[in-house]
Amino acid sequence: MTNPTAAMIVIGDEILSGRTRDANMYHLAGKLTEHGINLSEVRIVSDEAADIVTAINQTRTKYDHVFTSGGIGPTHDDITADCVASAFGISIDVREDARLILATNYENGVDDLTTTRLRMARIPDGASLINNIISKAPGFSIENVHVMAGVPSVFNCMIEWLLPQLDKGLKMISTTVRVDLPESKIAVPLGLIAKQFINTSIGSYPFYENNKHGANIVIRSTDKKLVLDAEIEVRKAFNL
Repeated sequence: MTNPTAAMIVIGDEILSGRTRDANMYHLAGKLTEHGINLSEVRIVSDEAADIVTAINQTRTKYDHVFTSGGIGPTHDDITADCVASAFGISIDVREDARLILATNYENGVDDLTTTRLRMARIPDGASLINNIISKAPGFSIENVHVMAGVPSVFNCMIEWLLPQLDKGLKMISTTVRVDLPESKIAVPLGLIAKQFINTSIGSYPFYENNKHGANIVIRSTDKKLVLDAEIEVRKAFNL
C-alpha cells in the first residue's frame, strides 16, 4: 500500500516578512503523519494572485492532496478563495449555506452580515464546506484542494474536522538513535545501512552539545520490523 501524498501552501506576506511565525505547517505535518498521509512539499507564497494560482495548479496535479493556509478572511488582501476559483476556471460568489453558517457567529444573525463579512461566505462553485466551530466562517474543499484559515486555532479545528473525511494511509513509525560522533565519521557506514534498508527513510540530524559534535539518526518507515532491524544495524555500526 502506498500512502497518499500531500503538499501545503502557506499564503501571506506576513509570513514572508517575518512579522508572523507560521505554526500551521508544524501542526499539519504531525496530523498527516498520524493519518498516514505523506507531506512531501511546503510552499510559502505572497499575497500575489498569480503566485497563488501557480502554486495551486502545480501542486494539485502532483499530489493527492493540497492544503492551503491563510487568505480567506474579510479584508481586501484575503484573495485565496478567488485564486482557487481562478485555478480551477470556475465562478465564485456568496453561497447561501455558507452565509447562514457564518450568520450564527453574530448576535443579530444575518442582519449583522456586512459586505465585508460576507466575503467569508464566498465559495467557488461545486466546493464542499469545511466546518469551523470557532468563528463559523467555513473553509472549503474542491477536488483535492482543501482551503483553510491562517489563524492557528481555526486552522487546527478545520484539520480536526477534515482529516476523518480523507482516506487513511499506513501510520509512519519512527525511532531515533543518538550517536556522539561528528557526521564526517558516521557518513560512510550510515550510507551503507541506508542502501541496505531502501524502504526506510534514514536521516542524520547533527547537533553541537557540551563542545562536542553528534547526530541524531532518525529511522522512519510504515513497516515496524524494518524500523527495528535498521535500528539494530545502526547500533551495531557505532557500538551502541
